[in-house]
This record gives sequence, C-alpha cells and structure tokens, in this order.
Amino acid sequence: MVRKTKEDAELTRQSIIHAAREVFLVRGVSRTTMEHIATQANVTRGAVYWHFKNKTELFHAMREQVFLPLIDRMDDTLLVEGSEPPLTRIENFLYSTIQTLEDSIETRQIYEIMMIKCEYVDELADVLQQILSNCSGITEKVALVYGRAKSKGHLRDGLDPDQLAQDTNLFFTGLLHMWVKDIHGSRFRHQARALIQSHIALRKK
Repeated sequence: MVRKTKEDAELTRQSIIHAAREVFLVRGVSRTTMEHIATQANVTRGAVYWHFKNKTELFHAMREQVFLPLIDRMDDTLLVEGSEPPLTRIENFLYSTIQTLEDSIETRQIYEIMMIKCEYVDELADVLQQILSNCSGITEKVALVYGRAKSKGHLRDGLDPDQLAQDTNLFFTGLLHMWVKDIHGSRFRHQARALIQSHIALRKK
C-alpha cells in the first residue's frame, strides 16, 4: 500500500511537470502561475505546492528532465575511451544532442522554454547562474577530450585545448539557440550537422 502511494505520488509529480511544460510553452514562464499549472494538470493548487514549493523549483525539475540525460550521454560519449579518436567523440556528442532534439518533442519544448519563453529575472535569476555553472562543467569535460586529441597529435599546431573547448561551447550554444528558433527548419536545422562537421574539421591536423 505504501509503495502504491509512492508510485501515485510520483505519477502526480510527473503530470505536474508535464503540465508546467505545456503552460510555459504557451504563456511563457513569467506569466504562468501555479494556479495555471494546477488547472492544466487537473489537480488542486495544494497538490502542486505539496510537490514543489514554488515555480522556480518546478522549473528546475522540468529542466533536469533534459539536462541529466545530457550529462549521462556526455560522460558516455565524450569521456569513455574507445576505438574512436577524441575529436570524433566530440563531434558525435554534438550530433547526438541535435538528434535528441529531432527525436523528442518534449526535449524540443523544454529547450524552447529555456531559450525563448523564459526571462531569467526575479525568482529565476539564480537559475541563470546555475546554467552558467553547468556550461562551465561541460566546457571542462570537452577541454579534457581536446587535451587527449593534442596528446595523440590530432590537433593542428598551436591550438590550445582550453580555448578550443570554450570556442566549441560558444559555437554549440549559439547553434542550439538558432536551431530552436528555426521552427520551420528553413535556416539552421537542416544544416546543423554540416556546421558541426566543419567546426571539428577546422581543428584537425
């Protein structure tokens, strides 16, 4: 009975996150209230507050649905040594992120909310700092792989792994922003893979 209650509670929590994503997408984060989310989830406002103390906590939970799998995929694709050269691993990680956006409507919607439908002010100001911290962590891991590429003699002469990682972070962040905004797919979505390939090719010896 206790297990069933816990399962029901988790189902309710997930339905609230799902409802929040739907409302954020339509109304934007700043114009969404917990009441709006409760109505969309077909639960009481008290039920929403039982799971999430405020909208910021709910936003974090929604964001984790895409960010935690990204970290797992990054560790598997980037950091696990295998038969593929380091630069290929970086290229595959960037490809896989675009592929996930193409395959998962939930992921696309959450990226759209984070990049287009959210103002990082007031109660969400701290979220922006968390995003910047996460970006730094990703950049550090990419720098490790560029370092491995350099030690194997795969990088063009004179290139610094830390600077390359920062450049890749800025390039890919910009590409993701434009990919998400290119709703009709007429500008950036269809050439994302070619842009990634060119970005990596410029580093190869």
